[in-house]
Amino acid sequence: MKKAVFGLTKSTFQSEMLVSNLQSVGFTADNISILAPDFEGNHDFGHVKSTKAPEGATTGATTGGIVGGVIGLLAGLGALAIPGVGPFIAAGPIMGALSGLGIGAAAGGIVGGLIGLGIPEFEARLYDEKLREGNFLISVHVDDSDALAAAKEVFHKAEAENISVVDEHSETEPKHATV
Repeated sequence: MKKAVFGLTKSTFQSEMLVSNLQSVGFTADNISILAPDFEGNHDFGHVKSTKAPEGATTGATTGGIVGGVIGLLAGLGALAIPGVGPFIAAGPIMGALSGLGIGAAAGGIVGGLIGLGIPEFEARLYDEKLREGNFLISVHVDDSDALAAAKEVFHKAEAENISVVDEHSETEPKHATV
């Protein structure tokens, strides 16, 4: 059972707390992803597919200070420049997935990339809208029902919004449940 739990947070503080709480219940940085608009950063970024954790903290500092601390140490922290959408900061598996999908060239931008990750179109459009408003999209990959329950509890306690669960690597129509 490979699934991912997704949710939106409204601030850096709320995002940092959610990520920290996910780590405190046993999720590793390799399983946690974040996607956030880079309103303050250097707008000359290209695709950065991955970095090491120490360099991630440096990258976080150079992207305008919008992220740091716990988020800055997540695997693969980097920037995505998406034509027509703008610059984003991404970390974790979502970074590789969105870069790998070539969303910079895709007409669908963030929406197309999120759909490619298994998120239904209506929800991908909602996430895209919320990201453009300055929210953070956080996800965690889970392997079993205990991890799924723990992740959902952390998202709820952090008061994340639009929490959903999607199947990963589905060969057919992704199964989805809003929680």
